[in-house]
Amino acid sequence: MANPLLTSDLLRRLEQFQLLAQRRAKSSTRGERRSRARGQSVEFADYRNYTVGDDFRYLDWNLYGRLEKLFLKLYEEERELPVTIFLDASESMTFGEPRKFDFARQIAAAVGYVGLCGFDRVSVISFPDLPEEAALRNSLRLVRGRKSALTFLQSLSQITAKGASALNESLRRGALTARTAGVAVVLSDFLDPDGYEGGLTALVSRGFQVNAIQILAAEEVNPTSFGDLRLIDSETGALQEVTFGRHRIANYRQTVNNYCQRLREFCRSRGVHYLNALSNSPLEQILLRQLREAEVWG
Repeated sequence: MANPLLTSDLLRRLEQFQLLAQRRAKSSTRGERRSRARGQSVEFADYRNYTVGDDFRYLDWNLYGRLEKLFLKLYEEERELPVTIFLDASESMTFGEPRKFDFARQIAAAVGYVGLCGFDRVSVISFPDLPEEAALRNSLRLVRGRKSALTFLQSLSQITAKGASALNESLRRGALTARTAGVAVVLSDFLDPDGYEGGLTALVSRGFQVNAIQILAAEEVNPTSFGDLRLIDSETGALQEVTFGRHRIANYRQTVNNYCQRLREFCRSRGVHYLNALSNSPLEQILLRQLREAEVWG
């Protein structure tokens, strides 16, 4: 299955993975994930005393022969896992070579494909929510089944990046509107002026298992432009003139490292899995090694 985001070979290699969920699925729709609900799957869970009206087919007659008491066998119900991918499609994500947004979209495609192959329910919430792409974005909500993978990948490849991010607001809204909490994967540079704390906290409080993947451009980490610079904010249009000499590069790198470290520590304190990646990183290295090491899938 060819797709502009992922090669056919990479898609085949991704089929060996399954998204990891530390919490058991609570969805009301049947799938292939273990849940705390009791149902009629083949996975034995427990016994309970027989009561009038119970189905005789689930009585354990061997146990009755030993104890002369009636016990009902309980089985674990298999439920689908809701997977929500929050994709930062703001103007700042168009920076870098390759663009941060293109790299984030490839990771979103991989996560969604793994989820669909595992019969999980996948939704992509890209932000900001542009009215002109409403129909396209709606096609990426509540997608189920491997047969939907091609349409899912094609729709994702058509999403564009523009406007201001509103990271916290988007994550909060996603947390509040989700019918069932599951796995959340947040793909962003996390450079929103209003921070990220409120949004990530809302997802954790709602019960999501959160994976935060910070994507930065190599130029943002190791800039190559020096001298008297005129900087324009890509999202707000604000202009600022600065003098940036080579002697300040060490301080700049330390500032970037400190910011990423604060994000890492915040995620750790909230039980959020954190991964940092540059947009020019080899895609297969991120998908086949780093995401597995970060326990996003296995």
